[in-house]
Amino acid sequence: MPCELPPGVSPGQIFRHVRYYRAQSGEWKTKYLLVLAGSPSGDIIYRLLTSRAYNRPKDPPCFHGVPYPGFYLGLIGAPLTADSWLNLHQADDYEGLAFSADLNRGLIQCVRTLPQALLRAALDCVANADDTTRQQERCIRDARALLTC
Repeated sequence: MPCELPPGVSPGQIFRHVRYYRAQSGEWKTKYLLVLAGSPSGDIIYRLLTSRAYNRPKDPPCFHGVPYPGFYLGLIGAPLTADSWLNLHQADDYEGLAFSADLNRGLIQCVRTLPQALLRAALDCVANADDTTRQQERCIRDARALLTC
């Protein structure tokens, strides 16, 4: 079964989710996520972005070490105005219908798209990360193969 994304969603898009999780105070917290690929069931394979370095290196950009594996994205541009890393820790796939509903409700919004060269490097790094499942790896590699040079 092929790996597919919902219509209008593509690898490399960065989405701002205004209700990603609730803090202990009950306040909703915003997170940014990078779409990597679709799954065979149409779910979104993604990883979160962070601006907290936590000893993640900039060089090499792909770091699989402990305690904070990440991929250095650099200065992406507004609204992401600080150095950013892709968090390589495990993330459950975002259910495709829920993603589309959240998009329609305005809870998530595409804010940027990564340049293809940076996206290719990020996909390679995430595909090799310890927390990436076999199915995620296969779909990420499929998405990577479809990118133009």
